[in-house]
Amino acid sequence: MINCAIAGLGRWGRALVEAAQSEPRLRIVRAVEPDANSAASFCEAHGLSVTASLDDVLADPRIDAVLLATPHSLHKGQVIAAAGAGKQVFCEKPLALRRADAAEMFAACRSAGAVLAVGHNRRFWPSMRALRTITASGELGTILHVEGHNSNENSQSITQGWRLSPEESPGGGLTGAGLHVLDGFVSLLGPARQVYARLSAREAGPPPLDTATLAIEFVNGVSATLATIRATPFYWRVHVFGTKGSAEVLDEQTMVLRRSGEAPATTRYPAIDTLAAELAAFADAVEGKQPFPVPEADVLATLAAFEAALQSMSSGHPVACHMACQ
Repeated sequence: MINCAIAGLGRWGRALVEAAQSEPRLRIVRAVEPDANSAASFCEAHGLSVTASLDDVLADPRIDAVLLATPHSLHKGQVIAAAGAGKQVFCEKPLALRRADAAEMFAACRSAGAVLAVGHNRRFWPSMRALRTITASGELGTILHVEGHNSNENSQSITQGWRLSPEESPGGGLTGAGLHVLDGFVSLLGPARQVYARLSAREAGPPPLDTATLAIEFVNGVSATLATIRATPFYWRVHVFGTKGSAEVLDEQTMVLRRSGEAPATTRYPAIDTLAAELAAFADAVEGKQPFPVPEADVLATLAAFEAALQSMSSGHPVACHMACQ
């Protein structure tokens, strides 16, 4: 049994607690939440003792692992402290906004012999798993281009908090929704070489009205485009184009395969609890059964491209990913 504490009981932290109930190897027993009153009924219902201090949890020898559902600006200090206390770490995305900060976190956990798992939950979507398989198989031929979009309408309902802060959430919707697509691209194609990005701000808000668009060149020669809008209903699309066909993921379960001279073939995959799946993968990594399926190299490559995008938005010019991280 892996005894865990959860830091942060906002919407996503509570979702992780609920999902952990499906993983018998994980038992969340403590919570770190500064606003104990707002979390009291939830903690009581789930048998969690609550504290306002992460230090209290890190000093508890009964706690084996910490799940972080806190703002990303806190992650570096929290991850390094957890590693120093000998705790395994699961951290929600974004791990950081800078590649260098993420690299320090991984180094600290590696030195302590601790797992650092980053919660890019859409990697566990059945459709995205299938897309990675078909892309790697060669069935689509030589991959030429990838298109992606993720919008989630969050700016219409959120009027305060980190998602509306240009310091906590730079690049419009890129930090929140767009990062999912960027990670998806890296999982399919590997690291990017260069990014040319633009943030088009219609109104500052709140709620803000803006669009973020990226043109990306990958090291393997594939080109890509990515768009994200904070003020339109949820939409997801990742479309891989090859010389023998294309495959398009439209949601968690749906993939459309197109080949020349054939009607498009739509496949619907069985739904799964992706949060439970990523927590099961975390348990596997802690137990040494297999590495967490979001490798360090991919996390760092995603953040290198993210940094380059932000610099390009500011400069108005393409930015090489290695230059963005220097």
